[in-house]
Amino acid sequence: MSCVSPTENILNPLLKLADVRVRFRTLSTARAILNGVSDPFVDAVNGVSLEIREGETYGLIGESGSGKTTLARSIIGLLKPQEGSIQYDGDELIGRSALEMKKIRRTIGAMFQDPVGSLSPRMSIYSLLAEPFKIHNQKDCDFESEVRRLLEMVGLSYDFSSRYPHQLSGGQARRIGVARALALNPRLIIADEPTAGLDVSVQGEILNLLNKLQHQIGLSILIITHNLNIVRHITDRMGIMYLGRIIEQGPTKAIFDSPVHPYTLALLSANPEPDPDATIDRIELQGEVPSLLNRPQGCEFHPRCPFVGNNCDAKFPFSKNVTKDHSYCCHYPRNLGC
Repeated sequence: MSCVSPTENILNPLLKLADVRVRFRTLSTARAILNGVSDPFVDAVNGVSLEIREGETYGLIGESGSGKTTLARSIIGLLKPQEGSIQYDGDELIGRSALEMKKIRRTIGAMFQDPVGSLSPRMSIYSLLAEPFKIHNQKDCDFESEVRRLLEMVGLSYDFSSRYPHQLSGGQARRIGVARALALNPRLIIADEPTAGLDVSVQGEILNLLNKLQHQIGLSILIITHNLNIVRHITDRMGIMYLGRIIEQGPTKAIFDSPVHPYTLALLSANPEPDPDATIDRIELQGEVPSLLNRPQGCEFHPRCPFVGNNCDAKFPFSKNVTKDHSYCCHYPRNLGC
């Protein structure tokens, strides 16, 4: 069951996930029988529900291994969820054939973590930007004019079309990744760690570029990151993931101003504060993130929680609302004024 209920809103969401569960096998059938293991699977994504509206930027936050990238790969059909629903523009994606998913992917762009490594070293920038049109059989389009359009869109000259990925800086390679994701005029961009490996100044350039393009084209963007400054800078709403679940989600400003879940509170307290005179109560989490193979009973955060209570290790905390648009799952929430 989902930890956090999907957001209610008047407009139909472009992307709607409900109780999505992605499991990976840890033992073969024979080995599971020999070892007496009845459930030889691990839940990488465990009942995630979220919504992304038209023209909105949603930030998905969490430590490494929290399930962010697995969830993204499920949305674009690279992984098959075992349970739940993924609706895109009102159409169910789970259960679609490979051919049907290929058509749907024309309107979903993807940016991957490594800006240079995600580009084939054997292909020129021209070929990399023309490739999406060829894959989707856009045979009648003028490849040269499309490549020129895409390079101009991301602030690069047409001269870059003759270069190869190893001849680009990290920021230039990321701009090519943005251009490639925008090639077929998508409605949704999934950006997995869009500023990973980039200098701080270049990170700002890429975020401003995404923000600019969103307003120009009306894109919806799902940003997956562990960088809270990115989320604060560019997102409208955000969700916090822990061990494959979203434990708090809502408007970005509301969560930064009044985080409710202790894990969210700890993450925000550890974030660098630009004001040198600001006083921050740092919350240090104890221990390591538990293994997915050995999930804690009850609230899965309780072994590390500084506010743990009597029933945290016995009962799973289901979703509650702060407001219609801000929800959490915790037995002992903070900042509720009571």
